[in-house]
Amino acid sequence: MIARIYKPSRTATQSGQAKTKDWIVEFEPEQARQIEPLMGWTSSGDMRQQVHLRFPTQEEAVAYCKRHGIAFQLFEPPPAARRAISYSDNFSFKRRDPWTH
Repeated sequence: MIARIYKPSRTATQSGQAKTKDWIVEFEPEQARQIEPLMGWTSSGDMRQQVHLRFPTQEEAVAYCKRHGIAFQLFEPPPAARRAISYSDNFSFKRRDPWTH
């Protein structure tokens, strides 16, 4: 049983930071998913796939795994890449591309 510890990224459709501050511990699947022949849905008998534990800090998530003897992989979040562009740069005289509507 291996657990993944990671900090989730924000969703592609939202610009807010909701549900991105906590660290999540989730377990690797032990059984492969199977396609049911009647409905075509995927299913699995592994109940640990449904468990997502949230911790406020990385240290608490690691301590939980160590305390319960769970092997884990730690995934560090990449640094946030931000572009320093303001709205007034659209109307700057130094703009390389012409402004079109």
